[in-house]
Amino acid sequence: MRKTIFITGASSGLGKATAKLFQEKGWNIIATMRSPENGDELAQLDRVTILPLDVTDPEKITTTIASAIAKHDINVVFNNAGYGLMGALEVLTDEQIMKQLNTNLLGVLRVTQAFIPHFREKKSGLFISTTSMGGLFGFPLHSIYHATKFAIEGWSESMSFELGLHGIGIKTIAPGGIVTDFLGRSLDRSSHPAYRQLEDKLYGDIDIMMESASTAEQIAEVVYLAATDGKDQIRYVAGGDANALYQRRLEIGNEEFRREIRKQFQA
Repeated sequence: MRKTIFITGASSGLGKATAKLFQEKGWNIIATMRSPENGDELAQLDRVTILPLDVTDPEKITTTIASAIAKHDINVVFNNAGYGLMGALEVLTDEQIMKQLNTNLLGVLRVTQAFIPHFREKKSGLFISTTSMGGLFGFPLHSIYHATKFAIEGWSESMSFELGLHGIGIKTIAPGGIVTDFLGRSLDRSSHPAYRQLEDKLYGDIDIMMESASTAEQIAEVVYLAATDGKDQIRYVAGGDANALYQRRLEIGNEEFRREIRKQFQA
């Protein structure tokens, strides 16, 4: 029987690349996005259904998931919708903070919670969530973004125990830099004169960091691996940059790694 994946944030970047890869592999695709008109390219592919979904809207989550389940027996849910928030905490507004938490964290929890009864009834299913190497260690001026990604990593580990009782899996994909429009459309950036030196250093280094970034297609391959390898494994660090930094942290320890990062951005 043909399998089906439900994807949030599928209009561009990793979500779109994942939809295309799984479609090529013979899966049915439920590709969701806030603006369905942005899914025209995906809609032209066989076995792809475009549905509207704003993960910050609980009512829309309920209706969209009901529509998806009515159409297909869902096998994998890929929680991918999200964006970046950059800036010193001092300058961020409550609205910015709440929007980041609502999208990157609460949206994942809501979508997952809505699908659990479906998976529990059939005693199978898999949740995969996009976190980031920013869910494994911190960089300057990303505190709220890191808060959401660290939260998803810890939440997934905890959820593995209760979901495992019912034959349901949960995994995370923690990529490094991805060559997408994350630094444009998917980034909310704030500045403050008191942090200008740090901002200039960080923003100036981003272009250099992106030189070692992966393509969305490369990270989508890791999503496919996680969805199909059958392993009892939660975290998949994805991309050469993320793996190099993660291994460095494991090698020298958390505190020394943090000091290295501080030195890099104080130079």
